[in-house]
Amino acid sequence: MKAGVLKETFPGERRVALIPGNVAQLEKAGFEIWVEQGAGDSAGYPDESYTNAGARIAPRENLRDIDVLLQVRSLGANPEHGLTDLDLLSPGSYVVGTCDPLGNPAAIEQVAGLGLNQFSLELIPRITRAQSMDVLSSMATIAGYRAVLLAATELPRIFPLLMTASGTLAAARVFVIGAGVAGLQAIATARRLGAIVQAYDLRPACREQVESLGAKFVELELEADESEDKGGYAKQMGEEFYQLQRELMAEVVAESDVVITTAAIPGRPSPLLVTADAVGRMEPGGVIVDLAAERGGNCELSEPDQRVVREGVVILGPTSLPSEIPYHASQMFSANITRFLLHLAENGVIQLNMDDEIVAETLVAHGGDIPHARIRELLDLPVLPEPPGEEEEVSAEEPGLEEDVEGANHEDLDGEEAGTDDERDPPGEEDPDDDPGEEV
Repeated sequence: MKAGVLKETFPGERRVALIPGNVAQLEKAGFEIWVEQGAGDSAGYPDESYTNAGARIAPRENLRDIDVLLQVRSLGANPEHGLTDLDLLSPGSYVVGTCDPLGNPAAIEQVAGLGLNQFSLELIPRITRAQSMDVLSSMATIAGYRAVLLAATELPRIFPLLMTASGTLAAARVFVIGAGVAGLQAIATARRLGAIVQAYDLRPACREQVESLGAKFVELELEADESEDKGGYAKQMGEEFYQLQRELMAEVVAESDVVITTAAIPGRPSPLLVTADAVGRMEPGGVIVDLAAERGGNCELSEPDQRVVREGVVILGPTSLPSEIPYHASQMFSANITRFLLHLAENGVIQLNMDDEIVAETLVAHGGDIPHARIRELLDLPVLPEPPGEEEEVSAEEPGLEEDVEGANHEDLDGEEAGTDDERDPPGEEDPDDDPGEEV
């Protein structure tokens, strides 16, 4: 099969879906790799590095006969230009990338209508054998790191405690809301810079991870036993819960120099956690970096991709931080998508084993239809009938059969997503079995 990599068309996107370092693995597995001219330039991977790795370079119009399109952002995550990318494909071709399936399910319906097959990388299940394919965790790692650097640039203070001949300079106080992958990386980065760090997550189980990175875990008097779903993602809580949470959190926000928020609910508006009143109680010069701004934001005053100043406090709402560090973000994304393809393919041919949880959870469009139950529900489509002979009765009281309220998140934003059924490496530590840059 021919696998193609296009230059990303989403405005400001600098990542590339496949880097030269992974070409040989896919070629060995039976894929023929084609790359659009200049596809990796903005990420720091020139055409020459692809040809040296064995890939074929061609202009965009010559990639019309590819069987598998590898993308960072396919149609759902690239609504303005995504259809143009798909014009290159014939019915039956595969698209592998992020596509915001829970936030933009109508785009999945468009892809199915074109007769294309779509794999959504946001829906990779949180199981141990799929950890190396988890693009959300990879991109969240980059976002958490970058958020702290943005805050440090804006803050009119330094982060570390310094004792100088001119006097003692107090350390910055950083408060991280959400101890998922992005939040933990933000904690680790702020600690490396010398800040005093506090962190909060509505899942008490995150305390150990927060404290292992040298931060203090903030406890609020809240009942949050049902705060995550079976996949380890944050669940939508009631407004009464969030109201009390905002009131209690305002005290911690007021005493912080930097607040970094990462709380996102898959396919839903981001919960409001930091009110305008709480912002007004911060000291002038304070900084808030809202990583959930794309879906409304955790801060009442944040705006997507804007720098807002209110009462002397700077509020940033970046929506695509991984593309600001495209070299390593591409390296991690490429490693994830390569592992995913190697899992799917046998002798260079994609095998659709619907009994495999990884395949079943990520295949959102196939053969002109939408096989994914969650997406069908969002589109008000009828429930698909059970395959003959596979129906079985189970007790409603059996553990693990409760309704999955929320599944995987849409993109790179990760928010409160640390509660998983597998052990992840703490930020800053690498598994010796992984290639460099694949830390999740």
